[in-house]
Amino acid sequence: MIEYTQYKTLSEEYVRGKIQQFLEEDIPKGDITTISTVPSDSCSVAEFQAVEEMVFSGEYVIPFSFSKKCETEMFVSDGEKLSKGQKIATVKGPSSEILSRERTVLNLIQRLCGIATLTRKYTKIAEGHPVKILDTRKTTPGLRMFEKYAVTAGGGFNHRLNLSSGILIKDNHLQSAGSVEKAILLSKQQEFDLPVELEVDTIEQIKEGLKAGVDGFLLDNMSPETTKEAVSIIRNYTNGNKIFIESSGGINLQTLACYLETGINAVSIGALTHSARGMDIRLEFISK
Repeated sequence: MIEYTQYKTLSEEYVRGKIQQFLEEDIPKGDITTISTVPSDSCSVAEFQAVEEMVFSGEYVIPFSFSKKCETEMFVSDGEKLSKGQKIATVKGPSSEILSRERTVLNLIQRLCGIATLTRKYTKIAEGHPVKILDTRKTTPGLRMFEKYAVTAGGGFNHRLNLSSGILIKDNHLQSAGSVEKAILLSKQQEFDLPVELEVDTIEQIKEGLKAGVDGFLLDNMSPETTKEAVSIIRNYTNGNKIFIESSGGINLQTLACYLETGINAVSIGALTHSARGMDIRLEFISK
């Protein structure tokens, strides 16, 4: 079976580095409003609060989003379902720093909580079935590791992180290579020691892929009925039970259940990251 690295945590170094990039975009020449209105020696305590129900993702983000001059305290954990008005975390430190970083940090964790919340809806439907809910590479440029981390907080699983993590031969690769057989043969000649997965949309392509030898299949835009037929063909092939099978393409909250009894191993859903609505979180100053 194909297994990829799962991103359930984020390192302090990574988060601080990315936050610095985001701040350079938002504060290129200083926070003029804060400089103009807030005394340089002012200190405050601010509280992150959930404005609506959500699944939280950000346990490894908020503590590393402020400098060492600030103290943060977390009151919730990744994957926890939050109620409206629930306290998420507090940050204590220079008022100017908290004010200057407020929007950047909120933008990020609102997006991550949105992804975790949407992912949880899919994983709840899949509960009790041996089918993983996978993300894809349809992520926001610059935010991929954050977004994949959020998927795991929602109970989902990470597909390959990038184009260097695994070989997934798609229709345009087949068009360029000339055939399924040629594409698979060429991939094996490179000796990358990586799993080879083939995206297919016909039964004939599956048969070609089995003959050429692959580690997995991505069944693209197949109906549940065709999916069952495809799984049967794959499983009845020599060592077919060891082949990873995922379905993808247009599967949503309304249609997911139809695929859970087909015998596949996973469903990959781009919407987890490209269509998640940011959740409403606020940062309230509660004392000086």
